[in-house]
Amino acid sequence: MKLLIVESPTKARTIKNFLGKDFKVESSFGHVRDLPEDKLGVDVEHDFQPSYIIPPKAKQTIQTLKNEMKKTKSVTLATDEDREGESIAWHLAQALGLKNPERIVFHEITKPAIEQALKNARRIDLNLVDAQQARRILDRLVGYKLSPFLWKKVARRLSAGRVQSVAVRLVVDRENEIRAFKPEEYWTIVAKLLKIRNQESRIENKEFEATLSQKDGKAIPKLGIKTQQEAQEILKELEGAEWRVAHIEQKEMKRNPAPPFTTSTLQQAASQKLHFPAAFTMQIAQQLYEMGFITYHRTDSFNLSQLALGAAKDFIGAAYGSEYWAGYFRTFKTKSKGAQEAHEAIRPTYPDQTPEKLKAKKLNQNQYKLYDLLWRRFIACQMAQAVFHATAVDIVARNFGFRSTGQTLKFDGFLKVYPMKFEEAELPPLEKDEPLELQELIPSQHFTEPPPRYNEATLIKALESYGIGRPSTYAPILSTIEGRNYVEKDEQHRLRPTEIGEVVSNLLVKHFPDIVDVGFTAQMEEDLDEIAQGKKQWVPMVKEFYDPFAQNLEKKYEEVSKQTIAQESTDRTCPECASPLVIRLGKYGKFYACSTFPKCKHTESLEKNTLGIKCPKCSKGELTAKRTKRRKVFYGCNRFPDCDFALWDKPTGEKCEKCGSLVVETKRKQVQCSNPECDLNKVYKKA
Repeated sequence: MKLLIVESPTKARTIKNFLGKDFKVESSFGHVRDLPEDKLGVDVEHDFQPSYIIPPKAKQTIQTLKNEMKKTKSVTLATDEDREGESIAWHLAQALGLKNPERIVFHEITKPAIEQALKNARRIDLNLVDAQQARRILDRLVGYKLSPFLWKKVARRLSAGRVQSVAVRLVVDRENEIRAFKPEEYWTIVAKLLKIRNQESRIENKEFEATLSQKDGKAIPKLGIKTQQEAQEILKELEGAEWRVAHIEQKEMKRNPAPPFTTSTLQQAASQKLHFPAAFTMQIAQQLYEMGFITYHRTDSFNLSQLALGAAKDFIGAAYGSEYWAGYFRTFKTKSKGAQEAHEAIRPTYPDQTPEKLKAKKLNQNQYKLYDLLWRRFIACQMAQAVFHATAVDIVARNFGFRSTGQTLKFDGFLKVYPMKFEEAELPPLEKDEPLELQELIPSQHFTEPPPRYNEATLIKALESYGIGRPSTYAPILSTIEGRNYVEKDEQHRLRPTEIGEVVSNLLVKHFPDIVDVGFTAQMEEDLDEIAQGKKQWVPMVKEFYDPFAQNLEKKYEEVSKQTIAQESTDRTCPECASPLVIRLGKYGKFYACSTFPKCKHTESLEKNTLGIKCPKCSKGELTAKRTKRRKVFYGCNRFPDCDFALWDKPTGEKCEKCGSLVVETKRKQVQCSNPECDLNKVYKKA
């Protein structure tokens, strides 16, 4: 009997189906060793040696695995193929006392892949382990050294992360661009035109539009017409002009399919098409991988195996016809910095396992949606181009040129499987020098717009383009900066920095510029890649970062004053001890606090959050808008904790005509009594 150890129970169950009675498959339930939570756990004086412990939740797992080892003659570690998986395998070997255990890797959980992996077992790659260990130690040093600095200089319970701080900076920088943006006015002119009526040839009189594009043979730039007056002058010049077709260009336009998914592009597409947060996308992808339906989902490569390409060709021909296959195997190259080209893109393990087949048997709704998306993307990437018939018509009126374009779909190709947005616009049949009839000239005012806020998809794209983070880190980065309340989502689900997020980011930019420098962080990622390739040693790399960081941190403890960052004086006095009140900055924003803290612990919300409604419970305080730790809004007394009155729905200031309780406006914009026992607890009216 042989023992095979994987990370998750689901993965273990799937692999059990492929192996015979000679194998016992067990799960480690993830990491079995880690740095301690209650201390640094890194000896900075002795080559940054880590002090790993077995967490309490993993102790029983280790004992179970040791008991299973006694019944078997060999142990094989089959954790994921990335650096983190290699690290888990190494920690398992250390915790179980294994010497040079067999290690297998595979890109998909299928019977052929597992059997092939077992034939090509290797030893643990210590270069990959070192790279992951270096990342973990760097993150621990930044987090456990810099966070106390933030507690002392800004507010308690704040934290700083090496890569997360760069992500927050990108969001803050974008917000500053938006604030500094000054819109510019510009105008466009559109002509509505009609073919000259011709009853004999029975030409359909179809109106079409053309946009002003040239004057005196020179192109008019986007911001070329700056004012309404300029637009009106052009309209006057065109009064009574004759309109005719100057040039017609017709051609076939072909559109290629997008490459198969990598981790970042899957997260982006799932965000845009399915509205899945990045962390949720990775959770569902992990389930699909462990069930054996997709290949490994942490990758930055577009490579596809010859076996997969052949299977896709056969499926496309059988399902849609030979004309829908591209005619050759499409290959793609990634532009991502530091991409691991030896890996493979994310794809279904078997192309003929269509989403409909799996939905009927094994997939829940979210699993089906994500599988459907990546299955279609993979099949489409090997299909024929979509072909459009495109027409461009140049029209002249005096010394002005207008252009009208149209396109119609001739052959859908890959769009049959992976629909993408495009506009079909058919122009009427026109001939060179044909006269046209002007119906209307429409001038329109526009203003340039600032760059949009990042959403999860575009922030991941930016991080990838800068070479910051790797496939396994994008989702945790986003979860962390949102969970720490450094960024929040607006009404359009775009990311904006919170007040505390801006303060922390600006502080780091000013006093710890390397920590939040895009180029510096990207270089560290490249250094980690070189450690993984055996080209660099991890201890000198960590030392090169830590020594100047530690010196600067010590200096900043002396230089930086909390009063200049997170405290403002006011003309108000504390109602409890009559000392001056100050405005302080906390994790969830600004608030009033007594200047003698911790001697006096009085705090209250800022006036802007006060609703001007007396607390119905204590009659002393006022109701204010507050937020929970998860950023959910509620309404409570500003005398908390002395008074704990709170409501989830917003009080209107009115009282119930029967019981006297506050009337509230619900999230569904309905107005009703807040007392659940009142028989008038019903909708009074629509808000």
